[in-house]
Amino acid sequence: MIERKDADGIRLLRLAHGKVSAMDIELGNRFIAEMTEAMAPSVKAVIITGSGASFSAGVDLFRLVEDGADYARRFLPVLDELLRVTLTFPKPVVAAVNGHAIAGGCILAAACDHRIMTEGNGRIGMPELAVGVPFPALPLQIIAARIPDGHLRDLVFTGRTVQVDEARAMGLIDEQCPAGMLLDRATEAAARLASIPAGAFAFTKEAFYAPILERTRLLADVNARVVDAWGQQHTYDTIKAYLDRTIRK
Repeated sequence: MIERKDADGIRLLRLAHGKVSAMDIELGNRFIAEMTEAMAPSVKAVIITGSGASFSAGVDLFRLVEDGADYARRFLPVLDELLRVTLTFPKPVVAAVNGHAIAGGCILAAACDHRIMTEGNGRIGMPELAVGVPFPALPLQIIAARIPDGHLRDLVFTGRTVQVDEARAMGLIDEQCPAGMLLDRATEAAARLASIPAGAFAFTKEAFYAPILERTRLLADVNARVVDAWGQQHTYDTIKAYLDRTIRK
């Protein structure tokens, strides 16, 4: 589900959950546990990457449709904690985006301190509205802190995904690199960030993410309505229609 490898104080966490590492309760809980264990003093930085052609395809829509509202109510807090633990992790976190990073996969990468994407056919973006589900507050605020408002609204309202050149131009990623060099570049970035005195890094990182959490807190009422919408049958009808005309097709 998640493969772990340590080298010179840098912990590599590789998402390996099914073909595209779609996010479900099991992957979320395992990821949270891995990040908690990475608080060990021996770990100086974390790299998150995926398997095959996908970093992560985001929320497992098939599971949502199959298990319905009860599952969604249990899953959403796990998704929130997965993103929160990444965003607030006091050590450097580097996203090594090895391929497609869609919806929740895009948000997970955005929650990291530095994002590197391999060149190729991988796409990154947030098609939630095209799927028919509204954004919970924390994911939207994470993305809003990473890219300018014009790009944000374009990606959110159109639901389109972009390739590496455009992603870098709009600030969705920080670097791009040739295929085969991704982990080397990610390791270099992680080591560079880990060379900063740990206390100074943690305090500065907190100053970056504290406004994101505050804006999320102020949106609590809106977020409650979003969570309610995820529990409505019309949402699952919309997701099923999306799957029928895209993935299943």
